[in-house]
Amino acid sequence: MANPETPSANPPPAVTARHLMRSIDRAALATNFAVETGTLPYASLVLVACDLDASPMLFISEIAEHTKNLRRDARASLLFDGTVGCEETLTGSRVTVLGDITPVFDPDLRARYIRRHPSAEIYASFHDFNLYRMCVTRAHLVAGFGQIHWIEADQLLHRGNDTAWLRAAEDDVLRHMNGDHAATLDLYAERLLGQVGTGWRLTGVDPEGADLRRGGTVARLDFPAPVGDAETIRQAFIALAQSARRGGTSQ
Repeated sequence: MANPETPSANPPPAVTARHLMRSIDRAALATNFAVETGTLPYASLVLVACDLDASPMLFISEIAEHTKNLRRDARASLLFDGTVGCEETLTGSRVTVLGDITPVFDPDLRARYIRRHPSAEIYASFHDFNLYRMCVTRAHLVAGFGQIHWIEADQLLHRGNDTAWLRAAEDDVLRHMNGDHAATLDLYAERLLGQVGTGWRLTGVDPEGADLRRGGTVARLDFPAPVGDAETIRQAFIALAQSARRGGTSQ
């Protein structure tokens, strides 16, 4: 898993939460399990990808218990745990995201999820697997002792410029970076993110950064500043490459 530490010393709580959500490729899903006497909390492990605005997405089987629960009651929460590797677990960051999780039939979102989780390609043709997306209500961030914040959806989700251009351009960006700049991706991973090995691939780009993957390991590469068009993406990757070649600093 990626190092989920935040990219700057004192970012706003919403930035910290989004960075954590984008950095981690799995979460604990809590749904409402119906029993004769009412409902009980039901927790399960799911693989997660984020939409361009950071809305969480799941690719899940209709016969799974958590999916049956969501079909009855769409209200749910996702816990993104960034405490792995912390010497003192409770000093690490974690965020619980609350909202309604419902099916979404969008080939672009489906493709984005599968790029994040290549193993999902195996299930993509199964009739009982569907993509679900959370309509976020709010989130609860615990970023260490005394750093506890409720964050409303309009703050949590990235609300920059219209991202239709990025959804249309993302495939070309990934093809270009993976095809022509594979060595640079390895350099980002090593010098900027403290990762090891070669063969890193770019799996997604959003207004705030890019997602990398090597086998079962994911890593998050933050841009120096949010991007608003294809040219600023190019400039961001160039600036990161220059930083990496100077030695870089681990995020």
